[in-house]
Amino acid sequence: MHTITGLSINQLRLNEHIEQLAEIGKIGDTGVCRLALTPEDMEGINQVRFWMEEAGLVTRMDAFGNLIGRLEGTDATRPILMVGSHIDSQPYGGRYDGAIGVLGALEAVRCLIEQGVQPRMPIEVIAFCDEEGSRFNKGLFGSRGITNQLEEGELERQDKNGVTRREALASFGCLPSEFAAAVYPPGSIGSYLELHIEQGPVLEAMDAQIGLVTGISGPLWLTVSMKGMAGHAGSVPMGMRHDALVGSAKVIAAFDDMVRDEPGAPTVGTVGSLRVFPDSRNIIPEEVSFTVDLRDMEMERRNRLEARLMTLLDEVGSRYGLTYTVTEDTNSEPRYCAESIMTVIRSSAEELGVVMPELMSGPFHDALALSYVCDYGMIFVRSKDGISHHPSEYSSPEDIALGTEVLYRTIRKMCTGNPTKEAG
Repeated sequence: MHTITGLSINQLRLNEHIEQLAEIGKIGDTGVCRLALTPEDMEGINQVRFWMEEAGLVTRMDAFGNLIGRLEGTDATRPILMVGSHIDSQPYGGRYDGAIGVLGALEAVRCLIEQGVQPRMPIEVIAFCDEEGSRFNKGLFGSRGITNQLEEGELERQDKNGVTRREALASFGCLPSEFAAAVYPPGSIGSYLELHIEQGPVLEAMDAQIGLVTGISGPLWLTVSMKGMAGHAGSVPMGMRHDALVGSAKVIAAFDDMVRDEPGAPTVGTVGSLRVFPDSRNIIPEEVSFTVDLRDMEMERRNRLEARLMTLLDEVGSRYGLTYTVTEDTNSEPRYCAESIMTVIRSSAEELGVVMPELMSGPFHDALALSYVCDYGMIFVRSKDGISHHPSEYSSPEDIALGTEVLYRTIRKMCTGNPTKEAG
């Protein structure tokens, strides 16, 4: 690892923390499986909590499963400056997604403490619970929890083993009866900052180490269930079948085609999970459920595509004699970063001689939930080959250190009210 000179943060310490956290839930040489509210997640939380307390932060775990480390400011009545991300992962994930946002925030705030900087407002470093949504098929749980955005029935969502979120929370000692007390009062969070890997190829294509996020595209998550009739694979004639899997396959293929209809548009659509019942090689599938992930920066276009999908389901259902249901799991409009915070981030990068390209985020982040209660800003770190949610996900220590340094300088300016240039 090449150590960058002139940094305020401790690059070696930051990299060691990233590598140590990656050992928890490690799969293969570089992968991580640290699903939300599992023993591996708790082990990761305990490790990060130790580092928070070592840095001098006062820690707590709230009822939503969020780990929070607090540094008091000179004026406790000022709205909080919140910084963080998440440490839960995808089932077949990498070591950087989310983790660098938590550990980078911790390093930045620890650097403030070591530099003797006393913030005006309280600063909270937070590792949000279940950002990924991979276990219970609905993410941003912790960040939506503290901002009072949870929906009906979320605690009864089940993972693939039939464990409910309520049961998983209980295993962490988190009680729904304490949710109300863990919600932050309106106006109590002043700003939110998040450092994250890009998870895409844009920065690498531009030969840029870090980027300034201007907003997050609006995700629509649906679960579609198509139901037909089971039958023996050898005895039911093709013309008399009501095959739910064939119908689903037609929908999935046509959905992919329609999302590609407008070349150059930032629209993306994915079917990432599919379940077949009764799931036997010699039985015609009776019921199939699959997920739809549709994202766009333009709500009008996204809405048109959603309407086309509904028409497609009607047509396929009629053709194959199938019924269907659609459940909306997530629906958010695009959310834009605060210009005031972007200005501070830009100036922090310029002090280091870095001009940050500006780009939108296709993936959603905890910042999306926070955007409904406060101003937010994000910094992206270059992803090798644009790969994420995979063990080969990689961001270099140098790129992560640069992103963390810009985060540190941004926090310092925001918490001291001093926008002037600092010594390197």
